[in-house]
Amino acid sequence: MPGIDKLPIEETLEDSPQTRSLLSVFEEDTATISSYYNQLFQAMQRIYDAQNELSAATHLTSKLLKEYEKQRFPLGGDDEVMSSTLQQFAKVIDELSSCHAVLSTQLADAMMFPITQFKERDLKEILTLKEVFQISSDDHDMAINRYSRLSKKKENEKVKSEVMEDVYTSRKKQHQTMMHYFSALNTLQYKKKIALLEPLLGYMQAQISFFKLGSENLTQQWEDFLTNIGTSVQNVRREMDSEVDVMQQTIQDLEQASDLLYMPDPDPNKIPINRNLTRKAGYLNTRNKTGLVSSTWDRQYFFTQGGNLMSQSRGDVAGGLVMDIDNCSVMAVDCEDRRFCFQISAFDGKKIAILQAESRKDCEEWIATINNISKRIYLSENPEETAARVNQSALEAVTPSPSFQQRHESFRPSTQGRPRAGRTSSQSSAGSESPALSSLSLDSLVAPDTPIQFDIISPVSEEYATQAKSASQGRRTNPFGESGESHSESILHQLFIVRFLGSMEVKATENTDVIYETMRQILAARAIHNIFRMTESHLLVTCECLKLIDPQTQVTRLRFPLSSVVLCATHQENKRLFGFVLQTAGGRVDGRPVTVCYIFESNNDGEKICDSVGLAKQIALHSEMDLEEQSRLIAASSRPNPPAADGQFLVLSNSQSEDSDAGEEGRKRGESEA
Repeated sequence: MPGIDKLPIEETLEDSPQTRSLLSVFEEDTATISSYYNQLFQAMQRIYDAQNELSAATHLTSKLLKEYEKQRFPLGGDDEVMSSTLQQFAKVIDELSSCHAVLSTQLADAMMFPITQFKERDLKEILTLKEVFQISSDDHDMAINRYSRLSKKKENEKVKSEVMEDVYTSRKKQHQTMMHYFSALNTLQYKKKIALLEPLLGYMQAQISFFKLGSENLTQQWEDFLTNIGTSVQNVRREMDSEVDVMQQTIQDLEQASDLLYMPDPDPNKIPINRNLTRKAGYLNTRNKTGLVSSTWDRQYFFTQGGNLMSQSRGDVAGGLVMDIDNCSVMAVDCEDRRFCFQISAFDGKKIAILQAESRKDCEEWIATINNISKRIYLSENPEETAARVNQSALEAVTPSPSFQQRHESFRPSTQGRPRAGRTSSQSSAGSESPALSSLSLDSLVAPDTPIQFDIISPVSEEYATQAKSASQGRRTNPFGESGESHSESILHQLFIVRFLGSMEVKATENTDVIYETMRQILAARAIHNIFRMTESHLLVTCECLKLIDPQTQVTRLRFPLSSVVLCATHQENKRLFGFVLQTAGGRVDGRPVTVCYIFESNNDGEKICDSVGLAKQIALHSEMDLEEQSRLIAASSRPNPPAADGQFLVLSNSQSEDSDAGEEGRKRGESEA
């Protein structure tokens, strides 16, 4: 017999639309089988009823024939021949009636019993499992919907635990019910053949037993045929028993292996995150805007196909294109009151999709997969190995990001042949040359396992804490001057647009290698964890402090006293990256001041910002100068570079920034240059 079509039990946990579509084909086949076998059952029931009626009628005929001699006919006399003949007929018919009774019993056992069992037990079991599966599927959808609406804020742990337990229970119930439902449907493909052949086999064997008066050749011919059919039925039965054993073992193995997957947010230590994927599929919630401020979330099945992101709803025959993800950008986002959200932006920025994953692991795998696809890794011969090499390189190399959308392009600058670092504060302005990094241990620059802060969250000193309090009350800061504070009059106010990349505590402050190492660690951590969001601010440089100002509200986010800035430098290859080292005033660690390195990305050359900081330090060192002398010093320190796009910035040249103690000589040189 031809092979049997089967439903894939291994794909029941994923519950993809393709699996549901295949399930609908099996359910339609089951409905057709049920309709056909109901008609066949009615036909065989009529045969059985007719045979019973024939047996009863034959027995009644024999009885009547026996009672013939007892009848008293008014016109007829005693006819002994007739009575004797009828008695013989009655005997023969009585024996024939016994044969019909045996035939009825054989039809009941061999024909009616198999088809009745198939109709009343097997088909009803399928209908029951279908109803239970539908209920468990609806319960799982409701549990997932409730879990998706969990607030990302700190909430009642009891409610969260109940929701997660509900998801676990409903998912496990749906998975188990679906596996047993698939097993029953697969078994039905065997049983329908048995249920069709066994009744016919029983009917024909009963008829052959009944009609022994037939020709021996005819009887032998039927017996050979029925023997072959009987052998075939036994083979199908053995194959069915073997397949049932395999499916039962598969169900047990999948139940054990899938127990961790029932939880909506599994432990990443038990199920590690795979960042080398170039294909992924699964259910996500997608946000659809319904108005200016209102939106809805729909749960759909998403999958990648080449360089495209596709989606498919339940009941759809095929998926539809969501967007082209070649050269796209993807990042995790905070979205309303939902967790595990990420945003995909097309390469031209015209289309944006906001999606919600079920878990943190799923979210990070989707981000990593789309990042790999956006780099066209899927076009290589072995995409997963290529993705693994690319991700491994992120652990070993610096990849500075020139802008928010572009990928990392440069690596950590080599220490051999590194030019002199002239963009520092008091140390660099004295003309000291940074020693090679090989002469220093990385542990002497940055302590291992030092936490990295990727966003502007807390003040760095008590001085900022007071200002943060006033800012929270709605006070705004003039970006080109001080507000409500008495400061010495200063002519230097330079404003730059910067984006905060991160900060971390450092050990050394003697050379610029500590800034380069901090850049390497922060950029590598951003690449590994797919952190691409940066906070944009205005950096205001004055002779008293550095300020980070919110460009929208003009509220001061952070304030760094200029006296605390001990080091400033730019990246050797990507000049848009710069950083400075700050010695905070609050407390000491191991007998030394707490030192923090801040890393930024600017719209233009970071050297201009470092020169501006150096110029502010020079003016601060000569506080006795009046405004006119400060103006001369600024003019003497100006570079011949064209002005930047975001403002007229006055910066120092290398030679002037290296000599911070040239008090009178610097003023004379400035006057001569002017």
